[in-house]
Amino acid sequence: MSRIDFNHLQAFVLVARERSFTRAAARLGVTQSALSHTIRGLETRLGVRLLARTTRGVSPTEAGERLYASLEPHYEGIDSALALLDDMRDKPAGTIRITAHDHAASTVLWPKLSGVLAAWPDVKVEIDIDYGMIDIVAERFDAGVRLGDQVAKDMVALRIAPDMRMAVVGSPGYLAGRPAPLTPQDLTAHRCVNLRLPTHGGLYAWEFERGGRALQVQVEGQAIFNTTPQILQAALDGHGLAYVPDDLVDGHVAAGRLQRVLEDWCPIFPGYHLYYPSRRQASPAFALVLEALRVHS
Repeated sequence: MSRIDFNHLQAFVLVARERSFTRAAARLGVTQSALSHTIRGLETRLGVRLLARTTRGVSPTEAGERLYASLEPHYEGIDSALALLDDMRDKPAGTIRITAHDHAASTVLWPKLSGVLAAWPDVKVEIDIDYGMIDIVAERFDAGVRLGDQVAKDMVALRIAPDMRMAVVGSPGYLAGRPAPLTPQDLTAHRCVNLRLPTHGGLYAWEFERGGRALQVQVEGQAIFNTTPQILQAALDGHGLAYVPDDLVDGHVAAGRLQRVLEDWCPIFPGYHLYYPSRRQASPAFALVLEALRVHS
């Protein structure tokens, strides 16, 4: 037997449940004659009569009763599933996946999204730490976080943090007895803690700028990491100079655990932006995330 159209089975279930072609047709949004034609076609394909038509209405035959009893629970489940989707359409729920640097995740995303999770128990947030410039569509992320100048032009970008200044720091123990670097070129005489970039597999070149002059310096050192907290810890432990976001070192500098160098060369980058595909239709859960992360002037 060839496959039966599920729409025809649904039409039969409705007629059997309502005991009326008129009421079933109204629920399906079709004419009564079109519905009768559908049922006759289904009976012809099955080779058995399913409904008995009388002047008082319609009722299932014995074969119809058996078919209805088998199909009804499944259609009830489908109706329940669709009703659940209707609820989700209006009520924030589901998982929002975001890829971001560890610094953005710890200083921007989590502080702002923690409250969202507390207020909306059906919303889940997954934050994936990654320095690579990944394709968020191909990797099935809802959004990504990068500095403003790194966001692709075909994405919607939402600023979620102010501009960010970088800092070069070292421990007093490391800098003792060594001349502090006065220019970025002086870093070649220092041990530095490197950042490995996964996208290209290379080491990040430290970026500097002063008076409109931009420089990139490839530094050397014994320690290499792919996350910021370990780079900062290596500097605290005296293994060399580190290039990290300035907000991470304020407390350590104030406490005397670290010293800033090359302050007049350290650049300011465009702040973190949340980016997502322009064609993305915001779900209630995603809309909550956007509003929580938005920088309000």
